[in-house]
Amino acid sequence: MTRRCLSGWALHSFLGEYSVYQIRVAVQEPPRRIGRLERSPIKRLGGALEELASLLNGFYVVFSPFNFMLMIVGILLGVIIGVLPGLGGANGVAILLPLTFSMSPTSAIIMLSCIYWGALFGGAITSILFNIPGEPWSVATTFDGHPMAQQGKADEALTGAFTSSFVGAIVAVVMITFLAPLVAKFALKFGPAEFFAVQFLTFASFIGMGKGSAFKTLASMCLGFGLASVGLDTVTGQLRMTFGITDLLTGFKFLTAVIGLFGIGEILASMESGLAFSGSHAKLKLNAVIEAWKKLPRYWITFVRSCVVGCWMGVTPGGATPASFMSYGLAKRFSKNGERFGKGELEGVVAPETAAHAAGTSALLPMLTLGIPGSPTAAVLLGGLLIWGLQPGPLLFVEQKDFVWGLIASMYLGNLVGLMIVLTCVPLFAAILRIPFSIIAPVIMVICAVGAYTINNAMFDVWMMVGFGIVAYCFNKLSYPLPPFVLALVLGDMAESSFRQAMLLSQGSVTIFWSNGLVGSIMSLGLILLLWPVISWVLDKMRAAKAA
Repeated sequence: MTRRCLSGWALHSFLGEYSVYQIRVAVQEPPRRIGRLERSPIKRLGGALEELASLLNGFYVVFSPFNFMLMIVGILLGVIIGVLPGLGGANGVAILLPLTFSMSPTSAIIMLSCIYWGALFGGAITSILFNIPGEPWSVATTFDGHPMAQQGKADEALTGAFTSSFVGAIVAVVMITFLAPLVAKFALKFGPAEFFAVQFLTFASFIGMGKGSAFKTLASMCLGFGLASVGLDTVTGQLRMTFGITDLLTGFKFLTAVIGLFGIGEILASMESGLAFSGSHAKLKLNAVIEAWKKLPRYWITFVRSCVVGCWMGVTPGGATPASFMSYGLAKRFSKNGERFGKGELEGVVAPETAAHAAGTSALLPMLTLGIPGSPTAAVLLGGLLIWGLQPGPLLFVEQKDFVWGLIASMYLGNLVGLMIVLTCVPLFAAILRIPFSIIAPVIMVICAVGAYTINNAMFDVWMMVGFGIVAYCFNKLSYPLPPFVLALVLGDMAESSFRQAMLLSQGSVTIFWSNGLVGSIMSLGLILLLWPVISWVLDKMRAAKAA
């Protein structure tokens, strides 16, 4: 065992944290025999009843006046944090973490997690109203949410986004409640090869499932990969495409790029379209929520598919941002109205929001059960747990029941209260569009500049934001798709790291991507999607030859 641990720690210096987590679990949880009683239905039923009793006790903890007040305050702060571009849920939780040191761990985690839920809700508001993603995972929401707002359907888009977020989060919480041990074992099967396969599948889905030019999609994605590789190579220590500029040592910040591509790019496009500085036609309809809810049941298949994608990407952990992009691509491919995506389709809002919230919520599962954060916010919360003297892992569910089940109960209640708060304000949010653009545009510019500056407190990021805004304007004029570029920019660095770690593990052999059924099936599906434009072209030629 000692030799195995030493070899694992040596491998850690090359392969990162994943190896350490595997070794820890292997050392802490040796295999044991399972008796007949533990496998029996009676034993499993008893375990389920015990979980329900613990959950009820968690609700009792949350409903204490102090904890309930913290939950409301956390949601309101989270919505504000989600609206402000450049701040984000992870940064907001990190900034407010010191305020919780005087609280009990249970009260602290309830407040911080509710800030997270509020940020998830708030990210959709500016995405839909002004085409400025408040959070990275809200980028895909802009593709159809903002066109709906321009058509006077902001209330419908906001209601669809908030309701979808709630559905995705609740499904993930139910999974956490009843499937924590099973899902934790599945998460352990993911190594660098599996991570790269999932990321490769996400990239390939945009090429294979896109309705536009495959060449333009690939060109846009390659430009994103090029910009994602700028900076210091973490493996070799070499500088890549920095051109002597010290601010580029850490590469391009994703939030800086997103704020420029969508915020500044949108303003430039609006200014070119005749400088129409009048407000949009947005009626203040108090029954907007009910009318939007009547349309949502027809998208039940999209809800189910997006929940599966989101929970999978959150647990593995892939993250909320790739989950939203993948879900949007799948919805666009399989929808009857796929050709209307990008022009104001409600289903194009439902898919990414459901997946993003399912992924963001389920990312807490590997953090609690294994100590492996599935998202940046989960990583901040993990640091909070260690500060409070709690050790994440399987024993947390046994030794700190009030803490764990109080957190899970706050997930249910926090998302419900958050939904009620944001839905109540839908007519007010939609009415913001009635303000003339001549007033809104300078405000958006200031918000974008402040958001870009606060990322690193550097003026360089503000100029980069302007540069990315010009890039977005050029993409729009040349009819090149922007989503593949953004996707490659955010996931390019992660995909490169996973690929190089897999190559180190296999000593340079690509057969590692087919070393087991899980990674092999994901990689094969990705290759099929990547080559699908060529396959479909060949099939069309064969059909034409037969018809002749």
